[in-house]
Amino acid sequence: MALWKDYHEMLQQMKEKLYTPVVGDILDAMGYKHQFLPAQIRPLACQVPAEVIAPMGERENRLKVAGFACTVLENDVFGVPKKPFGYLTEALDQLQPDEIYVATGAHNSALWGELLTATAKSRGAAGAVLDGYSRDTPQVLEQNFPVFCSGVWAQDSSVRTYVFDFRCDIEIGQVTIHDGDIVFGDVDGVLIIPKEVAPEVIEKALEKASKEKTMRKAIEGGMSSTEAFRTFGVL
Repeated sequence: MALWKDYHEMLQQMKEKLYTPVVGDILDAMGYKHQFLPAQIRPLACQVPAEVIAPMGERENRLKVAGFACTVLENDVFGVPKKPFGYLTEALDQLQPDEIYVATGAHNSALWGELLTATAKSRGAAGAVLDGYSRDTPQVLEQNFPVFCSGVWAQDSSVRTYVFDFRCDIEIGQVTIHDGDIVFGDVDGVLIIPKEVAPEVIEKALEKASKEKTMRKAIEGGMSSTEAFRTFGVL
């Protein structure tokens, strides 16, 4: 019996019940051993001082993201290009609900900011994952939209960055990302689930997460970790 009625519900279950370590364990067991993005790509909300967050309140939505990759390839430029920002606005304007803007290739400026967040959110997108920097940090955070990046930097992209293509294969760290792959991120990092195995991976991860909860209760009740591992088969 299916655990979800459609892909939107599947993504909701991921955000509600899963966490990246358990999904990563399943991917490893299935032979997909290079699916985590570099460790420095983390929630924007985890990379700024607490006093920046405090006025906006605690919002869980900033710390977890799940959706389909909309891949974006950028490159560094030196001087004003003939087409400012390249195909940035075109890439943003074709975002679909439950998609995540995933960008790489340029490192001389911020790749994300306030107005990009507003556009993506209005399109129903699920978040943004950047192999690079974000800016306009308070204005991005107040929109309660999940943004994962490697850091914050105010330097503008208009004379430094060019969106070269989108919905193409890209590579971030050790991971090749295809348009439409599943992107899942939380405070422990971001991983990519190949679209052809995503339902199987998520079903197995939900099962493992449930076993881990049961095993923890057994350990808290006095069972040794050796016996718990022998009984439940997870760790």
